[in-house]
Amino acid sequence: MLFAIDCGNTHIVAGVYDENTLVRYWRLGSDVKKTEDEYMAIFYELFRDAQIKAESIDAMIIASVVPDITFVMNKLARKYLQLMPIIVDSRTDTGISVAASNPEQVGADRIVNAVAAHRIYGGCLIIVDFGTATTFDCISEEGCYLGGAIAPGIEISKRALFEHAAKLANIPLERPEHVIGRNTTESLQSGILWGFASQVDGIVARMSEEWGQKPKVIATGGLARIISAYSESIDSVNPLLTLEGLRLIYERNRMTVSAERAF
Repeated sequence: MLFAIDCGNTHIVAGVYDENTLVRYWRLGSDVKKTEDEYMAIFYELFRDAQIKAESIDAMIIASVVPDITFVMNKLARKYLQLMPIIVDSRTDTGISVAASNPEQVGADRIVNAVAAHRIYGGCLIIVDFGTATTFDCISEEGCYLGGAIAPGIEISKRALFEHAAKLANIPLERPEHVIGRNTTESLQSGILWGFASQVDGIVARMSEEWGQKPKVIATGGLARIISAYSESIDSVNPLLTLEGLRLIYERNRMTVSAERAF
């Protein structure tokens, strides 16, 4: 079984694959203070609830944008699973090329998303990932990562608003009855949900015009389903795009990993 882990600034998404089938996945809070022992205690409990035996995991792949957590997960793999994990970076054979001026600066999660989206959807693509930041990534029909845009994410924007506006209280992200809010709660919901959806539609439109293409727009990340209900440009939602990309990259590199372990 393959243990795939995507480490973000806010959340860690982890999943276990049996060949091509995702057996179970989990979303955890990212915590740079946790040790490999603490994370493994959590995973053992999750494995047990899912009736997954830790000893059945024979491969591990990690995409991370948090160096401290990358280090901890690498130690976890070696200490508890006796595995040498694949840690995705600019040197990893992913099957796609990167046209960015500094490929090593492109987040591993963005490259992993590109791999999965290119394989699953094909054609010209824009991937919108709703995470700590909202990222927009353009992938050519040939499978080249062209570049993209980064904007503040929904949750951190919402949190900043409530922390700096004394009279505004935190509200649930639910569809308001009116775009023109009749009260403070409706006004906040309208501004956040319609505002971020309009951001997506606006950036996608400008990218498409500059690119001269009509790309498919794929949304992923924890809040993808919520915002897709308000956006006119999102064609498909795949919350687990990153895990699927990790599986595909592992499959591409599994023979190399096996040879290294044998050596």
